Amino acid sequence: MSQGALTTPEAPFLEPKAPARFRVTWRVLLLALGALVLLLSFARAVTGAVDLTSAGAINASVALAIPIGLAGLGGLWAERAGVVNIGLEGMMIMGTWCGAWGAIQFGNPWAGVVAGAIGGALGGLLHAIATVTFGVDHIISGVAITILGLGVTQFLSKVTFAEMPGGGDSQSPPVPKLDLVSLPRIGEPLRALEAKQWFLLSDVAGILRGLTTNVSPLTIVAILLVPLSYYLLWRTAFGLRLRSCGESPVAAESLGVNVYTYKYIAVLVSGALAGIGGAFLAQVAASAYREGQTGGRGFIGLAAMIFGNWRPGGLAGGAVLFGYTDALQLRRGGESVHALLLVVTILIVGVAVYQLVRQNRTRAALITGVAAVAVFVVFALTDSVPSEFTSVTPHITTLLVLSLAAQRLRAPAAVGLPYRRGQGK
Repeated sequence: MSQGALTTPEAPFLEPKAPARFRVTWRVLLLALGALVLLLSFARAVTGAVDLTSAGAINASVALAIPIGLAGLGGLWAERAGVVNIGLEGMMIMGTWCGAWGAIQFGNPWAGVVAGAIGGALGGLLHAIATVTFGVDHIISGVAITILGLGVTQFLSKVTFAEMPGGGDSQSPPVPKLDLVSLPRIGEPLRALEAKQWFLLSDVAGILRGLTTNVSPLTIVAILLVPLSYYLLWRTAFGLRLRSCGESPVAAESLGVNVYTYKYIAVLVSGALAGIGGAFLAQVAASAYREGQTGGRGFIGLAAMIFGNWRPGGLAGGAVLFGYTDALQLRRGGESVHALLLVVTILIVGVAVYQLVRQNRTRAALITGVAAVAVFVVFALTDSVPSEFTSVTPHITTLLVLSLAAQRLRAPAAVGLPYRRGQGK
């Protein structure tokens, strides 16, 4: 058949079929989770670093991941409506102070949680007034909120906590705490199975015991906020209108959506979630409010949100990753982080194979493979990681994760852009 015949209307060229796009499903997530547990079990068996899957490390990981996840969830609400919320750190600072004050003032930990949410929401309100109503640059407003939150809480501590027994200029008296809960009748069997150090079975037992024993009710509430946010933002008309404000506010306005109202709601919810994260730090992660308690978790929460591609599920995964690395370096830093190098080596090798086989990116696979070899050499030639390095492990993890995830990210189209009612006319 001649070339001309191929170009006739009767025999047009067939367009090459586009490669199937990789989709994250529940089956994929469960397989990935099982593979990760198997990998951690292998690393624990090879290195003897029992904290990789111990109940204590898992319990600490969840406690450290919750404030990061709540801050990230707050950033998700704001940015899905088109408002960049760099001020999450300041809102979380206000939440820590208000959470401690409310619990002490009313003698009820849940009153402290509500007070923390209100304190964070007040910071969100200031951010919304500045960015939505007056059109201030979102980054400038967020930085100002963070500075303001730090200054206000320092002043309030001096005029309230300093006058209370057990308090001071930079800390509160002991805060009433919520009673921890555990699933009945499974703690001891799981403890016995974990102590046997069997491959995989003991690791699964340790993970389950860490997730089901000595858990704060506020932890359960915080975890439930993730699927609740997904339902509200992706399964309701309210969520569709709110997300349209972050994608194309002009189009949303043309369909009758009050863009200003939805942006205000989103930023207020954002601040409240960050405030609850702050109250968690004062009531669950510690026994009192202390100055500097947030430790940059608001900014790490933003990194978790970006890692999760502005989705609640991915955000939760990023928060757990950061919380896990933080827990390891706090418990047996040198030994556990050194064992984690083996896990990182295997994961990097997996990425290299995927790039070579599925994406046909030979050069990228070669570079990734060299990185895997370098990490493995460090693992093989050392017995532990210096404490100076383990203390910054969570921050190094943040940079590595963001650099690896950068190519697949897609922020809301209109996030951070100024908007004025009627600008599309």
